[in-house]
Amino acid sequence: MPLTGVKVLDLTRVLSGPFCTALLGDMGADVIKVETPEGDSVRSQGAIKDGLSWYFAQFNRNKRSIRLDLRKPEAKAILARLIERSDVLVENFRPGVLDRMGFSEMRLKALRPSLVVCSINGFGSTGPYKDRPAFDFIAQAMSGFMSVNGHADDPPLRSGLPISDLIAGLYAALSIAAAVPHARATGQGQRAEVSLTNGLVSLLSYIATNYFATGTVPPRSGNDHPIAAPYGLFPTRDGQIALAPADDAFFRRLADALGEPGLKDDPLYATQSVRVANRDRINAIVGGKLAGNTTAHWVEVLNKAGVPCGPVNSIPEVFQDPQILAQEMVMDIEHPGYGIVRSLGFPIKFSDLPCRVRRPAPGLGEHSDEVLAELGYAAADREALRRDEVI
Repeated sequence: MPLTGVKVLDLTRVLSGPFCTALLGDMGADVIKVETPEGDSVRSQGAIKDGLSWYFAQFNRNKRSIRLDLRKPEAKAILARLIERSDVLVENFRPGVLDRMGFSEMRLKALRPSLVVCSINGFGSTGPYKDRPAFDFIAQAMSGFMSVNGHADDPPLRSGLPISDLIAGLYAALSIAAAVPHARATGQGQRAEVSLTNGLVSLLSYIATNYFATGTVPPRSGNDHPIAAPYGLFPTRDGQIALAPADDAFFRRLADALGEPGLKDDPLYATQSVRVANRDRINAIVGGKLAGNTTAHWVEVLNKAGVPCGPVNSIPEVFQDPQILAQEMVMDIEHPGYGIVRSLGFPIKFSDLPCRVRRPAPGLGEHSDEVLAELGYAAADREALRRDEVI
């Protein structure tokens, strides 16, 4: 697999870090998840079925779990030995916590000069907010992301998904995939830092560039596109359809498919800029035509004409969609003791070395003995550590 042989030490919990390390594990990395005696809090969150959090199972597959009480010096000694044998360390503590645990950047470099350290936090490790606690909702609010979501007359609106955690996890995995080859080539590791807030700021895309160019504060536009029209959700006879003719060529195809070829040359609608200026008018014309037939009818007609469109699927409809099923974006994973656990599939499709589930999410401390044996701890030593509640 693409990351076979890469050893990842995972000190993260909840979502951003576990998502990052799950992606690495999906691509073949050997991920050792270090958990506190209480375990990752997500073990008791989300839908619990027969004692297993399916939320935890989703983000912690392809990992081994070792349970360490890092308040004890013997546990820190184990962690140091794990670091000496790792290629990557991922942590999502607040800035400075790892230092206070006794694992400063200098110590990490002494233990493993080629170690790639990836830190995920709320705001970054410099600046006036570096010590503030942060969760997804706070990052969505402070990044400007929330300010552009929702309708013009409504208050700012968050994404329904924990988008900043997921984006931070993706950026973290990308940074590691970039840094590991360099470390292997040079023998020198480095630190990569990703923050929830920076990740969302980086997604502001044309919202930011328009503001930089004009100084105009972007309004909330709901399902309308700020720089394209007609664009958004439109009612049909039996529901709604998502429509995205994003440029003039797509609009011309739309006009023909709707039986309104005259719209293409009408000076009110002939170009993107005038359609945006006359958004209400063109939306009313398009909406009136679409309301005359069913969603299924228009999805077939418009796609055949080359106009981007689709139904507004509910979550159950997503996981019954033939395209989603053909892409294997739903997987059934056998969890010993729990039966089949349904999970999301792999969004990255490698042609020759595909992602796969090599192991289900681990029980808390399930692999403590196995990992310690690999570090050279004899059975008697492991038993003593367990007796002293180090592991």
